[in-house]
Amino acid sequence: MTVAVEALLTPDILKPARYLGNELGAIHKPWDAVTVRWVLTYPEIYEVGASNLGHMILYSILNAQPRQLCDRAYLPASDLAIKLRSSQTPLFAVESRRSLADFDILGFSLSYELGATNILEMLALAGIPLTWKARQQVKADEQQVWQNPDATSVHNTQAAPVTYPLIFAGGQTATSNPEPYADFFDFIALGDGEELLPEIGLVLEEGKVAGLSREALLLDLAQVPGVYVPQFYDMTPDGSVQPNRSDVPTRILRRVADPMPAYSIGLVPYVETVHDRLTVEIRRGCTRGCRFCQPGMLTRPARDVEPAAVVEAIEQGMRATGYNEFSLLSLSCSDYLALPAVGMEIKNRLKDENISLSLPSQRVDRFDETIANILGGTRQGGLTFAPEAGTQRLRDIVNKGLTNEELLRGVKTAWEQGWDKVKLYFMIGLPGETDVDVVGIADTVRWLQQECNAKGRKRLHFNITISNFTPKPHTPFQWHSVATAEFARKQRLLREEFRHIRGLKVNFTDVRLSAMEDFVGRGDRRLSSVIQRAWELGAGMDAWWESLDRAYAAWTQAIAESGLDWKYRQVESGEWNIFGTTEASIQPSASNPHPSLEAPLPWDHLDTGIDKQWLKEDLQRALQAAIVPDCSFDGCSHCGVCSTDFGHNVVVAPPALPSFAGHFVPNQQRAQRVRVWLGKHGEMALVSHLDLVRLFDRVVRRAALPITFTGGFHPGPRIIPASALPLGVTSAGEIVDFELTEVMDLAVFRSKLEAQLPAEIPIYHVETVPISSPAATQLLEKAEYLITVGIVQPDAPAAIQPLTLSTWQEWVDTIQASDALWFQHTTKGGKTQDINLRDRLFDLRIEALVSDTSIVLRYLGSHRNDGTLLRPDHVLYMLEQVSQQELQLLQIHRERLLLATPEHSELQLT
Repeated sequence: MTVAVEALLTPDILKPARYLGNELGAIHKPWDAVTVRWVLTYPEIYEVGASNLGHMILYSILNAQPRQLCDRAYLPASDLAIKLRSSQTPLFAVESRRSLADFDILGFSLSYELGATNILEMLALAGIPLTWKARQQVKADEQQVWQNPDATSVHNTQAAPVTYPLIFAGGQTATSNPEPYADFFDFIALGDGEELLPEIGLVLEEGKVAGLSREALLLDLAQVPGVYVPQFYDMTPDGSVQPNRSDVPTRILRRVADPMPAYSIGLVPYVETVHDRLTVEIRRGCTRGCRFCQPGMLTRPARDVEPAAVVEAIEQGMRATGYNEFSLLSLSCSDYLALPAVGMEIKNRLKDENISLSLPSQRVDRFDETIANILGGTRQGGLTFAPEAGTQRLRDIVNKGLTNEELLRGVKTAWEQGWDKVKLYFMIGLPGETDVDVVGIADTVRWLQQECNAKGRKRLHFNITISNFTPKPHTPFQWHSVATAEFARKQRLLREEFRHIRGLKVNFTDVRLSAMEDFVGRGDRRLSSVIQRAWELGAGMDAWWESLDRAYAAWTQAIAESGLDWKYRQVESGEWNIFGTTEASIQPSASNPHPSLEAPLPWDHLDTGIDKQWLKEDLQRALQAAIVPDCSFDGCSHCGVCSTDFGHNVVVAPPALPSFAGHFVPNQQRAQRVRVWLGKHGEMALVSHLDLVRLFDRVVRRAALPITFTGGFHPGPRIIPASALPLGVTSAGEIVDFELTEVMDLAVFRSKLEAQLPAEIPIYHVETVPISSPAATQLLEKAEYLITVGIVQPDAPAAIQPLTLSTWQEWVDTIQASDALWFQHTTKGGKTQDINLRDRLFDLRIEALVSDTSIVLRYLGSHRNDGTLLRPDHVLYMLEQVSQQELQLLQIHRERLLLATPEHSELQLT
C-alpha cells in the first residue's frame, strides 16, 4: 500500500524532510516496471543512516541492475513512530512511500551488537512478524509462494501470494557472529555486498518468475557463496552450529569485493547529517594485526584503490554534490601510501573553492607536515589519534606497532602546524593490563603536554575517550574476558589521575554498555529470545543515550527471564582472564573449569579466511608481547586469508608528491550583487531555513558560480536570504542576494542557478542591484500572506455552527476599525512587553470562503528584521479576540516580501 506521507508530516513532526525521499540523487524507478523490489534499511535515524557509505553504495549498485528497484527506509524518530502506531499506518520506504511489507526483500545493516532492537522496532512498525518462523506460518494449511503477478505458469495457479518479504541482514556484526540474531532473519549476507547482493537479486528474480516456494528459494540462496540461511542449521549440544540438511555448505564463505569509489557519489540530503560530506573509500581491509580489532581481521586482505580513481571520484563528486568537505575512508588511512599525493593533488585542484578534507582516526606515526598541510587551512578540521594503550609494553601485547617516539613526533607535528586540540582514543581492560598501564595513560598525556609547550603558545588540549575493551569474535582475544568491576575500578583510578591535569576533557564509556556488548556479541542462538524480550521491555539503541538506566534494566530483565543470568554474571565477573593463567592451563584438561581454546565457538561455521589455529598462535605471541609485522609491507604473517577465495593484498605504490600550492584564500572581491525572487513550494516547504541555506551553498558550487566569500577564520559564501521562512510555510516571493567576484550575464546566471535548484524552488525574477546598496534583508518592510483559518473542531461534530461569509467579513471589518489590539510578547530574555498588533497590520481582506468552517484571508503586515513583525499567528490572535471563537491556522503561504526602496515596494512576482 502507498502511505499518505503528507498526512503524517504535520508541524509536530521534527525534521520532516528526513522522510521525503526527494534528495538530490534519489532514484525513483517505476514500481510496475521491475521484477524484484528491494528496500535497504539502516536501523538508525535518517541523519545516521544517510551518512553510511556502505548503505549508499549498495543502494546505487542495486538500482543499476536491470529489472530491479531499490528503495530506502530508516528508523523513524519517536514522534513519527508514535503517530504511525496511533494511526495504524505501516512504516514506509522513502522514495516509493510504500509499506515495507510490499517489497520482495528487506535488508538491514547490522553493524553494532545492540542494534538488533532497532531492527525489531522497524519490523513491528511495518507490521511484519519478527521471526522467520512466524513469517512462514502465515496460514497453517497454505504454502507461501514467490509468484510473479503476471506469470501464467500452471505452477503458479494454485499458489498463495507472498505475504511478507524475505528479511536479511548484512554488516560487520552480522558477518562476525549472526547467531544471536538467527531467529529474526531469513538469511545473512556475509562480508562485502557489492557483488553478493546483485547475485542474490538474480536468484530472487529467477525464483519469482518460476514461482518457487519460500523454502525452495532460500535453498537456492544458500548455494550462493556468502549467503547463510540460519533455518538450515542447528546449534548442537557442544555449542557448534551444524547443517540440518545435506544440501547446504558446512561452512559459509565471507565475500570479498574491491572498493568502488565511483559509487561514492550518491545522495545529497537536504537535512544536515552526521557526516555531511562526500566520502570516498581509498583502501579496504587492514593488515596491521591489532589483536583487539575485529574489522582489521574481518576485512582482510588489504586492497588499495588506484590514486587516479580516487582523485577522479573526489573531483567529480565535489562538482556533482556541491559539498564543501570530503573525507577519505579506510580502517587506516595512513596505510594508504598514496594518501599524501592524492590529498595534495585534490587540495591543489580545489584550492579556490574553500574545500576541506577530513580523515577518520589515523596512524599518529605517519602524521607529518604533508598530511598537516592537506588537513589544514582556513577550515582546519579536528585531529584524532588512537594510541590505544598508555605504555609501550601493552601496545606490544596488542600489536599496535607504535612507539613512544612515534607518538610524540606525530602529536608534536600537529601542535607545530597549528593544532591546539587533539583527540586521543585509549582502551582499558586490554589483556595483560596492569594498574601501571592504566596510570600510564595519564602519564602519557602529561608527557605530551610537557613536550608540546612553548612561550606564547596555547597549552595543548586533549579530548580523550576511554573505552572499555570488549573481546570480539575472529580476533586473537576472542577467548578473553574482563570483569565489569575491574572496568569501574580502573575508571576511578584514571579519574583521580586526570584531576591534576589541566586542558583535558575526558569521556568514559559506561561499563554496563560494554558488558552488554560483550554478552550479546559473543553469544549463541539462545540470545534471540533475550533480544526480542529486551525490545518488548523498551530497549533500543537510542535508549542507551537518552535513558541508559531504562535500557539496561530492560536488558537485564530479559536476561533474567530467559534463565541466562548466570551467563551474564560470568561476563560481569570476568569469565576468563587468559593473562591470569599459565600457558599450560589454557589447554583442555579435566581440572580446568574455564573454556578451552579447542572448544567450539558459535561462529566457527563462518569461513572468514582467518585460520583459527593462527588466532591461537597469535594469542600465544601476545602472552610474550611479541609483535607481528604488517604483511602489506613486510613478510607474510600466514593468517590464512590470501587465497583464491579471498584474494591477496593489493598495495599501490605512492605517486610523486605534488608541490603544495598553498591554502585557500577567500576571494572577497564584490563585483556584482544579483537579487533573486524565488518560491518554495510543495515538499520543499518541509526543509528548514538552515537546511535551505546549506542547499544554496551546494547549488552555487554545483553551478560553478563565482561567489564571493566572507573573511575571517570560517569564510562562507555571501548568499544572503532576506528573511527566514518558517518550516511548513510555502512561498511565492522569497528574496535572496548573491554576491559575485565577477560580473555575469543575468540570463546565464539564472540558467545555471535554475539547473541546480529543485523544481519546487522556482525562480521568478533576477536583477542586478548596486553592490553598495543595502542587502535585501536590511530593506525588508512588509510581507503579504495568504492564510487559511478554520474553527477548531469540537468533540461533538453536530455542535459546529456553520459560518457565513458575512460573519467572517464582520470580524475582518472589526479588526480594520480597531485602533488597538494588544498582544503580550515574551522576549528571549524572558521579559514581557505589550505590543499593538493593529499598528502592524496594513490590510486584511477575505480571499475565498473554503467551507462552512474555514476561509482564506490575505493580509499585508510589518516584516522588518528588527523584530517588528506581524506573523500569521498574530492575525489569528486578533481574529479570536473579535470573534470569541477558538480558531486554528490550517495553511500559510507567503505571497511576497516588500522592500523599502521605491522601485521594489510594490513589486509582486507571480
